[in-house]
Amino acid sequence: MRRIAAAVLLLCLFAGTAGGVAIVEFCPDPYLAGDLDEYLVLEGEGVLDGYVLSDGEGGYRFPPGTRIDGRLVVARSGPAFEETHGYPPDFEMEGRTERIPDVIPNGNLLMANAADELLLYRETTLVQKVAWPADVHPRQGQVHYLEGEVWDPRPLSLGQSRLASETFEEVAVTAFVAPDSSYEVFSAVVAGAEREILANVYEFTDEKMAEDLILARGRGVAVTVLLEGGPVGGVSSEGRAVAGALNRSGIPVLSMGTTDAGHAKYRYDHAKYLVVDAGTVLVGSENFKPGGYPAPGLQGNRGWGVTLEDPGLAAYFREVFLFDAAGGDIVPLEGTAAELRTPWAPPYTVEFGVCRAEGARVTPVLSPDTSALILDLIAGAQESIAIEQAYITNETALELNPYLAAAIDASRRGVTVRVLLDSVWFNTEGRADNDEMVGVINRIAAAEGLPLEARLADLEANNLAKIHNKGVVVDGRAVLVSSINWNANSPAFNREAGVIIEHPGVAAYYARVFDDDWNAAGVGDPGGASGPDRLKIVAAVCILAGLTGLYLYRRRRT
Repeated sequence: MRRIAAAVLLLCLFAGTAGGVAIVEFCPDPYLAGDLDEYLVLEGEGVLDGYVLSDGEGGYRFPPGTRIDGRLVVARSGPAFEETHGYPPDFEMEGRTERIPDVIPNGNLLMANAADELLLYRETTLVQKVAWPADVHPRQGQVHYLEGEVWDPRPLSLGQSRLASETFEEVAVTAFVAPDSSYEVFSAVVAGAEREILANVYEFTDEKMAEDLILARGRGVAVTVLLEGGPVGGVSSEGRAVAGALNRSGIPVLSMGTTDAGHAKYRYDHAKYLVVDAGTVLVGSENFKPGGYPAPGLQGNRGWGVTLEDPGLAAYFREVFLFDAAGGDIVPLEGTAAELRTPWAPPYTVEFGVCRAEGARVTPVLSPDTSALILDLIAGAQESIAIEQAYITNETALELNPYLAAAIDASRRGVTVRVLLDSVWFNTEGRADNDEMVGVINRIAAAEGLPLEARLADLEANNLAKIHNKGVVVDGRAVLVSSINWNANSPAFNREAGVIIEHPGVAAYYARVFDDDWNAAGVGDPGGASGPDRLKIVAAVCILAGLTGLYLYRRRRT
């Protein structure tokens, strides 16, 4: 927690305005009924005599001699703020408790949800003004914060972390892919645990992975599991059966969701990682499901994952886990006593083992905190970008996905860009999904003559269940392994986890896997009628021919 608190303080130290004191954070529309936990934060040093806060209608000043040394929090209701944040404010406006000092009001300053302003005066001089929706764009739960001279550089909701980017050197890496070697690596990491396993994953339905954790608990390892409490479609019966089995073994299973005591920190807790013995991290694209971690020799998803051995990096992820696993939005997940079953899967011939490397440079990528690092990775490409994604969706009908737009811009400066998308039915049967996206990308490439191409994966040719990956390889030197989907929600509102690994051997390993998937897909169609769309066209032609034949046959019979 100290690292997260330090990151928040570091960000705030860069904020400032004339007069030495500034409003650096405020929340006018929190989740509690009546907005009793609305608050603002001042930053600065010195005595606050002469400072007045106002919204143009009401305001308040501070008791004589009040000092500010860093951050100072003023809440409408001290108890309500403490219920939301877990600690009391420095001052409150409504005098609801004796243990929290009151400001001195002049009228009633209440921050309106949709449109209002905050004015900071020193004596009669206006030193700062922030208005909404002019300077910031409000929504419920939005925390508005100042970084440098910029308000709201990214969306931030109540309860979320504000992690700064951090890079770790000389990291030992084991790279792996699903379905080839994912379970083998997971099982070995868990079997090697001696003291602690922290697991954060969107969905957990795999029988054998649960058994591995139960065995670890049986030999004295402290195991804690954090899951998303409201995945799309709800927690499955298999997920509840796994939770029940884990609980019966003494493993606490927690879930994140909106409760009576707190609103969910993130739209979805979509991360997929383990922290083991405060020294090893396993992170990847796959949920703890049979498709993501199949037994060796069985078909599954195409996914990428890594284990990373470094105490500093593990401490970083451990702190993220402990931060996310605390608060009123975290409750035990109710399990069931249902029998665990592993579904049947076709056989699969393993093509890729693991790749072990030393001396890697690793930068964690956490959504929503540091998702922008992906844009930096793409923008830094000089020669090539290989992108393998479950799907890509645009921001609007007229605005490209920002990561895709960055990749297309890279192709405009001569970088060779290849984009491979999943072709399973639920990613191709809609009117604006992967086959249409392939068409859009290829039409842009053809119209501008760019070194850019998109393809749909040929799952049958590679004997894969689906492409569930969210990976990027740049210039044969760096690779992104992550859970971050390329849509509007995942980078900005979910808790996601990934890493950028800078190491030529690791990048070459994933490049080989990508090339294998790419080459199996064949040549993309610039017009967009690729993969399943061609099958639809062929099927329609066959049906039309059959109807025509039946019509002619009946005419001959009459």
